[in-house]
Amino acid sequence: MTDSAFNFQTLHPDTIMDALFEQGIRVDSGLTPLNSFENRVYQFQDEDRKRYVVKFYRPHRWSFEQIEEEHRFALELQADEVPLAAPLYFNGQTLLRHQGFMYAVFPSLGGRQYETDNLDQMEWVGRYLGRIHQAGRRSQFSARPDIGLNEYLFEPRELFEHMHLIPSALKQSFLKATDALIEEVKLHWHAGFQALRLHGDCHPGNILWRDGPLFVDLDDARNGPAIQDIWMLLNGDKAEQRMQLEMIVEAYEEFTPFDSDEIALIEPLRAMRMVYYLAWIIRRWDDPAFPRNFPWLTDEDYWRRQTATFTEQVRVLREPPLTLTPLY
Repeated sequence: MTDSAFNFQTLHPDTIMDALFEQGIRVDSGLTPLNSFENRVYQFQDEDRKRYVVKFYRPHRWSFEQIEEEHRFALELQADEVPLAAPLYFNGQTLLRHQGFMYAVFPSLGGRQYETDNLDQMEWVGRYLGRIHQAGRRSQFSARPDIGLNEYLFEPRELFEHMHLIPSALKQSFLKATDALIEEVKLHWHAGFQALRLHGDCHPGNILWRDGPLFVDLDDARNGPAIQDIWMLLNGDKAEQRMQLEMIVEAYEEFTPFDSDEIALIEPLRAMRMVYYLAWIIRRWDDPAFPRNFPWLTDEDYWRRQTATFTEQVRVLREPPLTLTPLY
């Protein structure tokens, strides 16, 4: 696979149409691109007026076996009646190949935006997360990685050291703030949790609402602590987050136990996501879509703000973690 293919330079509309035609699907509408930077995702309608989504996976990110694990997990959850977008079979396969690309076809499932301030919706999501994790505890991914310090902190730090995007006058202060953040996370991180298969990126943008939650995009599925799929749903001040956490956990435990010791991992996981997300953008900078959509990465003020953000997260990590109200 060439670098141009890595950047999707060879993924033309005709390539997509040919790939679908190979599976017996004749596109009867245009290919409407959906919001995705990591992969290339398109919605379309076939000649029978059925709507689908086709997803072309970014080459070199996940292996064939790793994507197959994601698909098997999605289909397992679908069999457990968890509402989520699962890939369709074609000739006994869900993961398909065309001209060096791996791709999959999904039914097009619409819905409204999940309302982050709607406590009823949050309770529903907590209940379904319990069901997702009930399935996730049955086994672990063997090909996909675990959430851990190496991938989320140490490897990004090495990338920051050699990258050219940080202005030279600001680089040392940024690296110093990064090092301080890494050291603080190391003090608070522990691997004493029971790892399970996770959604992995369960933020509000990956939940739709259609008479209940609909989970989408298992692209970041991996092994890790249950709290990883919960903390990104919390918002507001500490009092609001505590109330939301208690509501989610109460609904969650209708289906599977929750280890309250994992709550102390919320801020370490938040810090790890900050570092990992920035490294992800930098790694993709040769993809023309990234400079176009993240132009602020070349702005000196951004690096000043990012340095301040990392420094502030060190302070937050030193504060007492959220706690659940004891039940008597």
